[in-house]
Amino acid sequence: MFTGLGYADSSSSWPVARLGEAGDASGSAEVAEEVPIALVYNGRSHVVVMGTPSNLEDLAVGFTVTEAIVEDASRVERVDVVKASHGIELQIQIPAAHAALLERRSRGLVARTGCGLCGVETIKEAMRTPVRVGETLAIDDGALWSAAAQLGDQQTLNNRTNAVHAAAWATRRGELDIVREDVGRHNALDKVLGAVVRDGRMASAGFIVVTSRASYEMVQKAATCSVELVAAISRPTSLAIRFAEASGVTLVGLLRGRSANVYMRPERITMGATT
Repeated sequence: MFTGLGYADSSSSWPVARLGEAGDASGSAEVAEEVPIALVYNGRSHVVVMGTPSNLEDLAVGFTVTEAIVEDASRVERVDVVKASHGIELQIQIPAAHAALLERRSRGLVARTGCGLCGVETIKEAMRTPVRVGETLAIDDGALWSAAAQLGDQQTLNNRTNAVHAAAWATRRGELDIVREDVGRHNALDKVLGAVVRDGRMASAGFIVVTSRASYEMVQKAATCSVELVAAISRPTSLAIRFAEASGVTLVGLLRGRSANVYMRPERITMGATT
């Protein structure tokens, strides 16, 4: 069950002084909202992330699954979105046994925008062994070009603010079925994966596209949900490539227009499509 009290708009308008060759002028600009979001499990705060206050139920479920707090979305019993004095609480109910394990891991950390690891206590915890994905996905390069072409138009918040990341889940044909945005790139990915599993879909039936660089955490989160291909508009890190190799994920970077680099497992992609 997913209920909530509502939350702030994802953007707001602010007055600005515009500078330029034609002289100074006053105006207004749309700005992305950034608020503290606490993920609270069974009444105990686990982590605070800085994020955009939209699609928060997706964030709650996606984070819970991709961080291996539970093994699948069916273990998330309830999510309540609650306004707090200076931010938002996602009050998440999970089985008692999972909550007990989480309490041992809990570190009461604050993650800054775009940071997926701030406060993790041990290197072993950060470097969680990647899940080995299946071998069920096959696409042609036209699906990549199609997904990249659609993504800009579907970034509605970024088109107003030029300040947020996007993540999308695409079908094998490259159709973007789910797009989520956030000031934090990890949050955007968690929102997309949360939406996929909440909708009862198999994440492995499509692929992920992100507007940020492909860091190892992005590969790790995608692999946890059995995603077999991650495509990024920017470049990957070397550790992302190593994690893709270990988990069997096809890793694509510099996806722009009708070109891209495939850094790992290119055999899932048929080259030379005309679509």
